[in-house]
Amino acid sequence: MPNLIFTAEQEEFRSVLADFFGSRSPESEVRRLMETSDGYDAALWREMGEGLGLQGLGIPEQYGGSGFSHLEISLVLEEMGKALVCAPYFSTVVLAANAVMLSGDEDAKGSYLPGIASGETIATLAFTDDRGRWDANGISATACESETGWSITGISSFVTDGHTADLILVAARSTSGVSLFAVPGDAPGTTRTLLTTLDPTRKQARLEFCETPATLIGTEGQGQPVLDKVLDLAVVGLAAEQVGGAQHVLEMAVRYAKERIQYGRPIGSFQAIKHRCADMLLEVESARSAAYQGAWCSVEGGDEFAEVAALSKAYCSETYLDAATDNIQIHGGIGFTWEHPAHLYFRRAKSSELLFGDPTHWREIFADRIGL
Repeated sequence: MPNLIFTAEQEEFRSVLADFFGSRSPESEVRRLMETSDGYDAALWREMGEGLGLQGLGIPEQYGGSGFSHLEISLVLEEMGKALVCAPYFSTVVLAANAVMLSGDEDAKGSYLPGIASGETIATLAFTDDRGRWDANGISATACESETGWSITGISSFVTDGHTADLILVAARSTSGVSLFAVPGDAPGTTRTLLTTLDPTRKQARLEFCETPATLIGTEGQGQPVLDKVLDLAVVGLAAEQVGGAQHVLEMAVRYAKERIQYGRPIGSFQAIKHRCADMLLEVESARSAAYQGAWCSVEGGDEFAEVAALSKAYCSETYLDAATDNIQIHGGIGFTWEHPAHLYFRRAKSSELLFGDPTHWREIFADRIGL
């Protein structure tokens, strides 16, 4: 079993992150950015990279990073989830950087990781088509090799930050199986369309490739094992973000229950509200344990990680959505209005529940991994 206790340095890091994101991502800024097409603030992105080194946190020092683990990245994601930070961090650091590092391609690491670590490169991973299947069956784009090199034709959809990414890592099928390819965001033959989604704070795009030039990353036909490991890391990171959001809506609900007066007393004194807040607290703390277990297991390695990753995604997805729903119910009519932030967290909770597959999908994966 991993040691489920953060060090003093990690707790201090969390405190710095909370102050930074709390001041730089107030509700007014979230609302401003979610109405833009890019969906993020370039100045904040540079400050995250140059000032705090967040983009290079998990990248080895030889490639310009800090050499920390996914555990520290989970702390970043948790604090970002609390503040609904609009930035291409998840797509760049959790998806793309991990895909490059796990590919085993030293040339690719040297070419792409330094730019990601410095914050100069926004990157993402594209691997499912319009059907939205988050497994090998969802990859329909094809790759062909000729005398001039590789090219990709097909569709990748629901690509996080795909419309603004400088680097797109595309999963496509070659004659040897699923392979990974690097495609510049402005590569010829690429059409990028911003999608209208439930959650405007996390942008997604549909990418269409028509004989788009690409560079093979790793070994041809060996892309699926890399994608499977990246996806496990991604759902553990998403679980941490969901716990941050769930904690925030819990605090929002409790604060309102103390302040809202009905019949001459705070509504938090009513038994139904008391019980609902108590249930929220229990679920959020349980989800936190699941997310932290996943983060620590990602550091420890071993067969247990794949099983814990599946459970953390399933449980944290349901907890965040339940907490966001209860928060709206406790707020009553005002919680349903566009002016109130409760619905922003509900939108993030619902979209995160479906991202990479819903809880039922991940319970099925868990059952398969333990041999049921």
